[in-house]
Amino acid sequence: MRNLFALLWRNQFFVLFILLETTSIFLLTRSYSYHGSLAYSTTSDISGSVFNSYNNLTRYLALNEENNALAEENARLRNLVPSSLLLHDSIYLNNDTSYRYIPARVVQNTVNKSNNFIIINKGNNDGIMKEMGVISRNGVVGVVVGVSDNYSTIMSMLHSRVRISARVKKSGQLVNVIWGQKNHLFGTVIDIPSHISLGEGDSVITSGNSMIFPENILIGVIESHETDLNKNLSSAKIRLGADFNGLYHVYLIDNVMKPEQDSLNRLTTQ
Repeated sequence: MRNLFALLWRNQFFVLFILLETTSIFLLTRSYSYHGSLAYSTTSDISGSVFNSYNNLTRYLALNEENNALAEENARLRNLVPSSLLLHDSIYLNNDTSYRYIPARVVQNTVNKSNNFIIINKGNNDGIMKEMGVISRNGVVGVVVGVSDNYSTIMSMLHSRVRISARVKKSGQLVNVIWGQKNHLFGTVIDIPSHISLGEGDSVITSGNSMIFPENILIGVIESHETDLNKNLSSAKIRLGADFNGLYHVYLIDNVMKPEQDSLNRLTTQ
């Protein structure tokens, strides 16, 4: 303490100068509105910048939670929208609610192999079962092939064994879609009758003929199609709707009528 007083005493004139300057500035900012507003604006700019940076950081840290909440909300809204499948009768028209949607998050995904799989963070405990269809907000993703208590494995559209029953939206023509490519952006439409000509940008959607996907879900759009009148069937290149290299949230499709449909199919195959 004695050393501190000695230091202040040796620099008494400098210390007095600082005190007088501080007092003058304080009185100036309190006495004149312009100087006061200038000081307030400077302080506000600094504090505003600090709070803005803090808010940006907290918003970034909360982004994952917000995305999960958004996926849950999207699934809830999908379940509220009447299914595209309608039961037609001469007496009534009834919405078929055969499908419900379960949101999930991708935890592992590949796109550069000949047979690609996706792992999600939902399993038996969440009601996930094998042979459930999987979609993203942009289109078909694949089919569930393995389930544990808390995780599930999806056979991606980017797999040599995947074959999706589809329909050309414009004409209603039934076709099939496989991967058949080496690029995660594209697939192949097969079994196109030779008299059918597809144009660039034509949409290809699910047919609804399987128990896995409802109808009218986008698979992709035609990139190119070359017909050959010497062949009964042709193929076309399709740009897939789902962004497989950027998958994060997906929706699993639970066909609640599947057990009943399966029982009928068993009867017809006996």
